[in-house]
Amino acid sequence: MKTQGEIEAAICEAMSRFEREYMGRGPKDCHAHLLGDLLVVRLRDILTAAERHLVTTLPAEKGRDLLKQVRSQLIEIARPALEAMVQDITGVKVRSFHHDISTITGEKVVIFALNEVPAFRET
Repeated sequence: MKTQGEIEAAICEAMSRFEREYMGRGPKDCHAHLLGDLLVVRLRDILTAAERHLVTTLPAEKGRDLLKQVRSQLIEIARPALEAMVQDITGVKVRSFHHDISTITGEKVVIFALNEVPAFRET
């Protein structure tokens, strides 16, 4: 049985790999926090050069909205794989999934609500 820290580290490793392989660029930094039945993942500096360029060259609302729409669509398509990844690591099924990206800071937050609190051993 894993510790809470080992679960959080495995989630960060898997989410970073997903960003690199599926989205084309991995985060500069990743932190995962298991808070009861919530898993919160914060990824920093995830925008590609093309996405940063898009956001800065178009009018602010248009670039932001376009980027968020495309990223949201890509994440929704990959949702089953992400949920399976979290279930494999935590041993608990995902009840719901929420995400957002900041076009200003390049941060992404992903929240997984789990069906129950994952079992882990104390350190």
